[in-house]
Amino acid sequence: MLEYTGIRVRDLDRATRFYTEGLGLRRSSEGRMSAGGLWRELKDPESGAVLELNYYPGDPPYREGDELDHLGFRVEDLDLAVARLESLGARLRIPPFTEGDARLVFLSDPDGVWLELWERRAEELPPTSREGR
Repeated sequence: MLEYTGIRVRDLDRATRFYTEGLGLRRSSEGRMSAGGLWRELKDPESGAVLELNYYPGDPPYREGDELDHLGFRVEDLDLAVARLESLGARLRIPPFTEGDARLVFLSDPDGVWLELWERRAEELPPTSREGR
């Protein structure tokens, strides 16, 4: 069972703001690691998924999330979410595209961690055709 996803960040407060204001996660718990780093858990109120932000001052050096592929978030309004996240420092990496019954986009957060946002496309059903009576 996957319990949480941990990512390294350069600025704990900036990352907290990005994920809480941008994607609706809520602060859960936080603390200091025995090695001196800080951790903060953010929880998705809908799914219960947890994102752990890890900040390590000094050593070891930060490596722009290259051990992580991407984080996936389902959103209700893809265009609105992209605009909101860009205003908080996200970079568009792969513009919106359609795949199956979803619209997707790839962004990176201010620390370079890639995000996949997707929304379910509205069903495009043809008008009902009925034979005349």
